[in-house]
Amino acid sequence: MNFNKYRNWLANYICVKNRLRNVCIGYRLFLLVAIGKHSLQEAARFSGINKSQFSRFFKNHSQLAQHCLEGLSKRQAKQFSRVLKYLANNKLPWKTAIIIDSTLQNRSSRHTDNCQRFNHGKGFVIGHQWANIILIINEIIIPLLPIPFHTKKYCRKNKLEYKTEHDLVVEYITGLNLDEYIGPHAPKEVVVLADSGYDNRKIENAIVNRKWNFIIALGKTRSVKSENKYLNTPKSKDWIQVAGFF
Repeated sequence: MNFNKYRNWLANYICVKNRLRNVCIGYRLFLLVAIGKHSLQEAARFSGINKSQFSRFFKNHSQLAQHCLEGLSKRQAKQFSRVLKYLANNKLPWKTAIIIDSTLQNRSSRHTDNCQRFNHGKGFVIGHQWANIILIINEIIIPLLPIPFHTKKYCRKNKLEYKTEHDLVVEYITGLNLDEYIGPHAPKEVVVLADSGYDNRKIENAIVNRKWNFIIALGKTRSVKSENKYLNTPKSKDWIQVAGFF
């Protein structure tokens, strides 16, 4: 498929008004093709569309992408959830998995709006943070709306209430209506999977309140104990952090 044919094909699947279509398609193609720096200036150079049109598009239609993604996710989930099968070829006791994972979008400068410095395991990274949420049903991956994280500075500037990443995840879990995606279901057949970055009691309690199951990696500072006779650790004391225990 050549470039022009792909552009025309893509136009048929983007449900936006005609006056917004060129900007939307231009930016979409830019993200698919561009390897280097992703910026509005580079997108304008790539597509031949004035930078100001991209600025207005993102400023005035910030909810458009969310609305489209939510609609597509629900439609796809309903299509594949008509007969829910157990995960991993019926070897696991759950039919629906919700995976939560943090993603950093790198930036070259910390002066970018809503940008900060993160410790990402292998060193510090400058960028934007998102918590991505996906559903897995019948071996199909369905993306849900991601959770954006706003810095304290960004919240003060835009008169928003600052919330930590964990608080935002708790709100998301509490408000997620799975019936809109997979229809009526048994809560015990849902499992939430996450890494140690989400080993937080508020998050775990929010999952339990939904009567869902969860598998979350333990953070290295979490304290544990063993009643193994060889370690001689009594019930009420000698808690050891995970990193030292193992």
